[in-house]
Formats: sequence, structure tokens, C-alpha cells
Amino acid sequence: MRVLALGDVCGSIGRQALKNRIPYLKEELQIDFIIANGENSAGGVGMTSSTINELLNAKIDCITGGNHSWRNQEVYTKFDTEERVLRPQNFPSPAPGRGANIYTLADGRKIAVLNIQGTTFMESLPCPFQTAFDFVSSLDDEIIFRFVDFHAEATSEKKAMGYALDGKVSAVFGTHTHVQTADAQILPHGTAYLTDLGMCGVEQSCLGMSFESVLPRFLTKRPSSFKKATGQGALNGFLMDLDDSTGKALSVQLFRENAPRTQVTIIE
Repeated sequence: MRVLALGDVCGSIGRQALKNRIPYLKEELQIDFIIANGENSAGGVGMTSSTINELLNAKIDCITGGNHSWRNQEVYTKFDTEERVLRPQNFPSPAPGRGANIYTLADGRKIAVLNIQGTTFMESLPCPFQTAFDFVSSLDDEIIFRFVDFHAEATSEKKAMGYALDGKVSAVFGTHTHVQTADAQILPHGTAYLTDLGMCGVEQSCLGMSFESVLPRFLTKRPSSFKKATGQGALNGFLMDLDDSTGKALSVQLFRENAPRTQVTIIE
């Protein structure tokens, strides 16, 4: 099993980068399943029914979310009706939509995906660790491919989640900070791990926004309006090869396309 997880899709440039490349990458890299975080797909903050449709039409198999998922209320109905779209599972009931789902490939293999949100430096939500443990306990043993998008601010919280789920899921990867980390690894009990996937959008920016619009906030300490960055779109993510008999990671590597040159090492 080969799975690609992609970081936060930021605005129209991020969406366009996906539409341009994903259909070809699936064939070129023989990818079985693609997960992408879409919570910032509309204008760099939030998502809409239209941007969700664009990502699904670009052959994204599962769209995860985060704290900005709720920005546009018109999308709430989409959360209820579209099973390929997730929002963080640990939002209190009766939040619309679902935070986890099981997807079946054409060859019968099943993939479980969980979306959860951290609580350190973020909203006070029900415990993401207990939510993750409940998710694992709910799965039948034959569902061996299990992925967790942990949408969180603190690297310590993400690392703790990785080790808490090591050996219980196929992969734990972080989203939210928009900066790809350099710690792609396989944890001791076989779980693939990356602290943050990065983002899909204008990488030479302030997390998808223009430097010129962001800098005044740091200089003046007063609110300022952010504007979307323009430029070349890049894709950031995590490419994982998994054992078809155990669901555990065989090799992992950072995925970066149309980004500044970087050395990529496959970790086995």
C-alpha cells in the first residue's frame, strides 16, 4: 500500500497545484490513496462546498479539516452528506459531519482515517488522546491501514500522539502549522510519523499569506488584514509505503514538488 498525505491546501493556488499534478502523480508514483487537509482551501482560511468539490475532482480520496473547518456555515451540510470529508472528531456533539471514516479501495482493501484536533495553544476540546484511543478500539482487526491527521499547534503534543499510537495505527502526521518538518521517521513499533506535512500553496510566503500583509502585525502589534500570497504553487506532504499484511510502515519520505530544492532521504 502506498499512501500520500498532503498538508493544508491554501487558497486557489494550492487547489490549482493539486488539480495540475495529483491525477498524474497517482499514476507516476502508483499511489493507492491520497489524504489532503482542506481546511484552508477557500481563500486561505476555511472551506466551501465549491472548494471541496474541486479537491475531490482532483482525485483526493479523503479531505481532512481543522479549527478553520467551521468558518463558512454553508459547508456544514456538505460535512453531513459527503463521506470523503472529515472534520476533527473531538469537537463536541452535535457538530455536523464526521471525524473518522473507513474507505474501501477497488481491490477490497480498507483504509480508516481519523481527524483530531490538539488542545495545546488551541481551543479547549475533549481529549484528543482519548478520542484516538477510542477510534483504535472501535476498528475491526482486519482494518490494518489506519491514518491519523492530528491538527495541532504544539510539536510536543504531536510527538506524544505519535508515540501513544505507535504500533496501533499505520501513520500519524500533523497539520496546522503549514511548515513541513524534517522528522519523517518510522517509530519503534512500525508507525510512520511526521510532525507536520507543510502546505500546498505558495511556499515562499507567510503560511500562504503575503509577507507585506503579515509584517505590519509583527511591527505594530495591532491587527492587520492578511492578503493571499501570489506565486508558484508547491505541494508538501508525506509519502508512505506500508506492509499489506500488517499495515505497518516499510519506508517513508518527505514529499515536496515545485518547492525549493531539498535533499530527500527514504527512511526504512
